[in-house]
Amino acid sequence: MDICPKKAITMVKDCEGFPYPKVNDQICIKCGGCEQVCPIKHDKLFKSKNLYLGVQAKEDKIRYSSSSGGAFSVLAQYVMKRKGIVYGAGYDERMQVFHKEIEEPGHLKSIKRTKYVQSNMEGVYRRIKKNLQENRWVLFSGTPCQADALIRFLNQKYEKLIVVDLICYGVPSPGIWEDYVKYLERRHGGKMTDFSFRDKRNGDNGHMCSYIINGKEYVDFLSINIYCKMYFKNYILRPSCYKCRFCTVNRRSDFTIGDFWGIRQIRPDMDDGMGTSAVIIHSELGKEVWKEIKGELRWFACGKEEILQPKLSEPAMPNKWRRGFMMLYKIMPFKIVVKLFER
Repeated sequence: MDICPKKAITMVKDCEGFPYPKVNDQICIKCGGCEQVCPIKHDKLFKSKNLYLGVQAKEDKIRYSSSSGGAFSVLAQYVMKRKGIVYGAGYDERMQVFHKEIEEPGHLKSIKRTKYVQSNMEGVYRRIKKNLQENRWVLFSGTPCQADALIRFLNQKYEKLIVVDLICYGVPSPGIWEDYVKYLERRHGGKMTDFSFRDKRNGDNGHMCSYIINGKEYVDFLSINIYCKMYFKNYILRPSCYKCRFCTVNRRSDFTIGDFWGIRQIRPDMDDGMGTSAVIIHSELGKEVWKEIKGELRWFACGKEEILQPKLSEPAMPNKWRRGFMMLYKIMPFKIVVKLFER
């Protein structure tokens, strides 16, 4: 949508709640720009000479407020110290997830932590290009397909751009997330103002989730939370996620970050329940930035085999009942649909 010179493309939600591009043929000039930047239209694999690391921020406050080990926060601080801009996923006033820009360290909290929702990217690529043309540092953090799309959109190298993508399980439906927020608001009789998918209060690497409605906090286990059960049981992922070609250690980004699975077996001394980041550095720029930030981190180098996890080797498989679930979602009130996951 952002690349279109005639603004002929709009994003329209389908019956599963996912946005898809719709082209106005009366305005479209058939330039082909949208196909050139679409990451799904290009399936050529990219090979990179990677560094594999396990990482923890030395500051406990940073790590506690992060989904894993705090690697993103340290990278963000690196950019903001240079008067740069950081882009990441956050909530708006309606609890919808969208990519927003942050320039002040005090606002970084709003884009930290994992959001298990597909984010709205409208206008983001254009704003990043403008920032870079103004010779500002930019850090972009997003899913692998969002990051690859940014690189294709810019179509040139920028020395002050740091691209970070995630070890991505897949993106759930924004429409279902919107219905879930409304369901909780009706249930508790108020307005939701925050939702944390990885609450670390129990020192269990974030196996809790919490949310705030009318100033009151509610806490739930990830394993029994209704929305998370829909997500991790592969009912509500975007259909293309089940065929994702980015489930590999080879990326065009500078950094890939995520949870370090199996840290207890590899480095039991670092397994304190507060999270460790798996970091894969792909580019020369990434390696230069790493030299400057590694002093703020506890870290160890490892091999590909130690850092490898399922979503770095293959995409998720759709639940065999997904089609039936989505049919029910289309025709039934959401409060009835959620009862399928209350047991």
